[in-house]
This record gives sequence, structure tokens and C-alpha cells, in this order.
Amino acid sequence: MKHLQIVYWLRLGLGIVAALLCIGYGIATDTITNDLTKITFNTFMNGMSIALVTYLVSYYIIKRKFTLTVEKPKKLVTMGIGIYFLAWLVFWILLYTLIAGPPQPA
Repeated sequence: MKHLQIVYWLRLGLGIVAALLCIGYGIATDTITNDLTKITFNTFMNGMSIALVTYLVSYYIIKRKFTLTVEKPKKLVTMGIGIYFLAWLVFWILLYTLIAGPPQPA
């Protein structure tokens, strides 16, 4: 497997890990709720912040490992960014829905 393909699959896995971190943070702070009136914009922003920090940390780790082995080191920034955020969002929504349960009627 080529090095950029490895980076792509790493980003997919890290997107899932970021979703798990978001769910863990939601459980720890008790912000996961099935009451639709208590879901705020802060819930999304907390998750987005965790996802961005995870992506930035992964970039520096990947950069240290693969800079000398790829033709264009600038590709390490963008390779897999789409699948990372898509995997994060899909798994975060799926896990949030499974944990929170069906919405309560108002």
C-alpha cells in the first residue's frame, strides 16, 4: 500500500476515534439528552472543537512519520480530510442517537 493510502485509512480510523471522544465528552459532561429543547449550539461546537483538535494532532503525528516518504509533503495536510470529517459526523450522530434514545414529546 502506498503511503498516502495509509494516511487516508488512518484518517478514516481517526474520524471514528474523534466521534468516540465526542461521545465520551458528552457522557462525562451529561450533555447527551433526548430532550430536543436542551440540545444547543454549544453541543455541536464542543464536538467540532474536539474533532479539529484531533485532526491537528493527527497531522503532526502523520507529518513526523511520512514527510520523507511522500513526493509532496503538502498532500499530508489534505489527504483524507473529507473522509475524516464525514466519518466523524456520521459516527457521532449514530452514537449520539443510540445513546440518547428517541426524542421525548414536548
